[in-house]
Formats: sequence, C-alpha cells, structure tokens
Amino acid sequence: MAFITKDKLFSREWFANYLLILVGTFILAAGFVYFISPHKIVPGGVFGIAIIIHHLTKGLFSVWPNGIPIGLFGLILNIPLTIIGVKVLGPRFGVKTVVGFILASFFIDMIMYLRPEEDMPLVDDVLLSSIFGGVLVGFGLGLIFKSRATSGGSDIIAMILAKYTKLQLGRLMIYVDSAIVLLALAAFKDWHIPLYSLIVIYISGKVIDITLEGVDYNKALMIISDKHEEIRNKLIVDLERGGTYLNGEGIYTGNQKKVIYTVVSRREVAILEEYISKIDPDAFITVTDAKEILGEGFQNLKKKVENS
Repeated sequence: MAFITKDKLFSREWFANYLLILVGTFILAAGFVYFISPHKIVPGGVFGIAIIIHHLTKGLFSVWPNGIPIGLFGLILNIPLTIIGVKVLGPRFGVKTVVGFILASFFIDMIMYLRPEEDMPLVDDVLLSSIFGGVLVGFGLGLIFKSRATSGGSDIIAMILAKYTKLQLGRLMIYVDSAIVLLALAAFKDWHIPLYSLIVIYISGKVIDITLEGVDYNKALMIISDKHEEIRNKLIVDLERGGTYLNGEGIYTGNQKKVIYTVVSRREVAILEEYISKIDPDAFITVTDAKEILGEGFQNLKKKVENS
C-alpha cells in the first residue's frame, strides 16, 4: 500500500477529500446499523469484531444495556492498531485515515442512539439485508478510498503480517477477514451467519471496485484478419474510433500478420462483428471487458488523477 499523500490545507482537493470521507463514513455507518448488525452479520474488519462484542455483551453492563456500542469498540481497536502500524510499517497512515475511522465510529453510534430500537433490522429478510448492507458498506468504503485514505483496522493487521511473512497482502486480507467471520461462527454458533457474511464481503468488494473505477461498458478487441485495411476503415470512418496496429506472426504458418487493437462500446462490438463476418468469416477476434480506459477519446488521465 502506498504512502498516504498530504493535501494542501483548505485547498479544493482538501475539501473534496474530506467531503468524500464524511459522506463515505455516514453511508458505511448506515449500512452497518440498518442492515448488518441487527442480523449479527460479520463482514470482517474491526467493525465486524465490534458487532460480535456488541451482541455478546448485551445485558452485561447497566450503562450499555444493549451491549458495548459498535462504534466505540471499533474505535478502541483502531487506535492501538494504527499506533502499532505506524511503529512497524512507518508513517503510512495519514490524518485522513484517522479521521475516517473516528467519523465511522461516531456515525455508527449516533445512528444507533437515534433509532427507537437500535438493534431492530430495517427489513426482516436476511438475504435482502445482506445485499443492501453490502452495497452501502462497499459504496461508503469506495468513497473513503477515493479520498486516498484507508479503512484501517484489519488492513493494518494484514500489512504487518505481510511484512514478516512475505505473503501477498490481498491474500492476507482475505485470511484476516475470514478468521473474523469464523470467530462469529464460534460466538453465535449459527452457520447462517458466516454464509450471509460472505455474501456481504463479496458484494461490498464488487461495489468498491465500481465506485473506484466506474461502471464501464466498453470492450477491448484484438482482431487478426487479412482484411485489416477494410476493418481499419470501418473503425475510423463509420465508428469514429481509433486503434493500434500490432505486428504478429502465425505460430503454425510463420506468416506475418497485422493485429488490430481497439476499444469500442458494447453496441459497436455487435456492429463490428457483423461487418467482419461478411468480409472475413475466418477472422480471429478476442473480446474482453475494459474495466477502466484512460486516454484520448475516453477519460482524461490527468483529470482522473486530480479528481480522485
């Protein structure tokens, strides 16, 4: 994970990033309070541990009859984890990360406090709650990540383990979150909980990707055809798209080939395939999803970096 960059105080970028953190943490908190916690779903992370403690301590403390507040316990865990992370890994966690988990803790407990019955689910259907909870949590985290902050918590544990074990960070994050999900199984002794939790983890991960990269319906094409000149003209004149010629060589024949690499929309894929089928039925075409396209004719790279 890269070092967290510093924004110029009170600059437009500074306000934009902190607005993303504010909105992101509120949406994240709403997802936990209304959909995740009431069903005892534990989607990993520090707040997943806090949900377990919250339900296990219900009725144990007179000051917290409904259990230790999720936000408070999450904050108690996040602070020492961040301090340990700074000592072990160096100054990778900027002020925005600290502000992020403080706001998330505050909003979770505030929303729960303002609800008439704080542990009542918004909807009784657990699967529906898992879906909508995953969407809200993923969208909130995506906004936080767009501000170049991190979610802290279990991410820090995974980063520390990565330093000493040399294992991939992504794999370790899965291991850490999976361990927390299994902890929920041991605590609540209900197989439904880890299964629904995995649904939330999957959906939130997908929504984070969509939030960071956008919903893009473009396709990347690799076209090998003897009629490459006609295809080139179709791209440039009719579809008004560009492309790149790559020089290739047939493995079996050893013949030199022109390979066209281009990016078009889903609608244009159908138009292009129909055209190629008529002029060269033996053409070889590979179509792949293009998750994010930066450059001329698409999203400007410089603006994307400035606005992210």
